[in-house]
Amino acid sequence: MPAEARWRAEATQQPLLDPRLFPYEFGQHTPRVEQLAREMAATVVEREKQGGSARAERQLIRDSGLLNVAIPQRYDGAELAWPEIYRIVRYLAAADSSLAHLFAFQHLQVATILLFGSVEQQRHWLTRTVQERWFWGNATNGRDTGLKLRPHEEHYELNGSKSFCSGALGADALVVSAPRGNNAVDRVFMLLPAQREGLAINDDWDAFGQRQTDSGTVQFEGVFVDSDELLVSGGQSPRSSLRVCISQLILTQLYLGNAQAALDGALRYTREQARPWIGAGVTSAEEDPFIQKRYGELWLAYRSALLLAENAAQHLQLAWEKPALGAAERGDVALLIAEARVTAARAALDITAQIFDAMGARATASRFGFDRFWRNVRVHTLHDPLDYKVRDIGNWVVSGVPPTPSLYS
Repeated sequence: MPAEARWRAEATQQPLLDPRLFPYEFGQHTPRVEQLAREMAATVVEREKQGGSARAERQLIRDSGLLNVAIPQRYDGAELAWPEIYRIVRYLAAADSSLAHLFAFQHLQVATILLFGSVEQQRHWLTRTVQERWFWGNATNGRDTGLKLRPHEEHYELNGSKSFCSGALGADALVVSAPRGNNAVDRVFMLLPAQREGLAINDDWDAFGQRQTDSGTVQFEGVFVDSDELLVSGGQSPRSSLRVCISQLILTQLYLGNAQAALDGALRYTREQARPWIGAGVTSAEEDPFIQKRYGELWLAYRSALLLAENAAQHLQLAWEKPALGAAERGDVALLIAEARVTAARAALDITAQIFDAMGARATASRFGFDRFWRNVRVHTLHDPLDYKVRDIGNWVVSGVPPTPSLYS
């Protein structure tokens, strides 16, 4: 068997990730998470080249039973804590970053219902989500103000469009947002069946990374919205603003998932296929001192980002459990998440680019797909400017003022 074929065959029998990179388990959910990750990883290189919608793989996620992990037990869900959910997201992102994005955004929509919905709305929509194994998508891009909600007789009507609607294509239901009047920050969320008349979900996502997140546009033409479908119970409290924190920490996990997958794949390649530089005076790439130094630097970057992300997730959980969260407590959580996101983004961009310096030129062959990690991270780190996160951190360092709740902080 050729060396490359042997390496790929052996890799499929090894653990998905080096335990040093991912020293966590998922309790009773471990078999399902690991099986789902393996099935996604088996076809990710080929699918990522094709782009489009991964319908079969989305069905695998639906069949896994993991779509309900953020839903409270009172609505028949699994009700995992946020640190546990984020670890699952990170693990799946190592297998397939696009599908992990869809999986994670499912739980963001669930959180939206829990933060902004009435008890009756929560019961109705979340119980149905569990019973009917719903996949949620979104049309909530806060900067896109092209969607208008207007009163119409005894109900409301939506007209316009939304962009960056991750998971909308193929979803059973959508969380949608529209501005209240002319204020983009002051918006209302609503819940709609994805098959509602007048709603058109387009298959037009075409980025060079995160290629199967179904993040295209959704158009609304005279779409009926019942008053009971508006989420108005959460208001603009510090607790309801945790939605942004949850979203920002999702992005952090996706960066780290790509980084850990890039490191893991590069290490396996280095051991099995890479060659030492001719001037190194050693017989294997593993003994090359500059390759060792490269991996040491990348490990430090990954480990630092991982610990910050874990710490932020733990504090988010503490805030989530407080029914009367104060503004100062919310600000502390937002600051920790900003630190984690910036650090993870920088680490992931470095790791996914520099693995090639350790592996060598042959690793750039398209059949390996190592380039997808950098492309995924590069696209996703542009979600909202990291410079403003650093500015928020600097403002806190200088003046003690934590990040102000906004669409992205």
